[in-house]
Amino acid sequence: MLVALGLVLWLPSPPTVTVPSSQLASLKTLGHLVSPGSPGPLGPEAVPIPAAPALAGITSAAKGQTVDGIQCNTTQQTVFHVHTHLTIFVKGHARQIPYGIGITAPRKGQSTPQGVFVTGGRCFYWLHTHVADGIIHIESPVQRTYTLGDFFDIWGQPLSRDQVGPAKGKVTAFFNGKVYLGNLRQIPLGNHIQIQLDVGTPRVSPESIIFPSGL
Repeated sequence: MLVALGLVLWLPSPPTVTVPSSQLASLKTLGHLVSPGSPGPLGPEAVPIPAAPALAGITSAAKGQTVDGIQCNTTQQTVFHVHTHLTIFVKGHARQIPYGIGITAPRKGQSTPQGVFVTGGRCFYWLHTHVADGIIHIESPVQRTYTLGDFFDIWGQPLSRDQVGPAKGKVTAFFNGKVYLGNLRQIPLGNHIQIQLDVGTPRVSPESIIFPSGL
């Protein structure tokens, strides 16, 4: 059975998610960073979609089993509903995070002039993507902190300091515009958090988006 998408535009004020200052460093500690360039055209969520190939597909993504305590439900959960933006560069080149992560087949998609928007599927994980714009939808029946490791486990891709999906090399991470020094799997997801992973060199300055109304 396919599940129709129901967007919730009004949200209570979500908690602020932070990381210890000891796990953050100034961009100056990295030396020269190259410009991220054009973020790409706006997609169906009014967020740029990189004009680039996907980092990895979704064939190895979770197919309905519980992952890291995260269930896949036939309806989207909206008790806790926030959005994080993830950007990935490999050797200085952007990579897309594909749509449909965390939404199991058979998926139902809507084609728009701005690109594909996945509207439904057999079930929805509490972390999922509707569009290939890097927006991770956190839609949970409980308020808790989810992590980047949770998302990659649902995607079925590895994540470490020397590998992001199939891309291998030293990984530089950014959290809200600062260098992140901690365990990549423990990077918290939360309302309007912006995360970037650079695999290899050149390292790219952290990209920043403006979250549109409703996200």
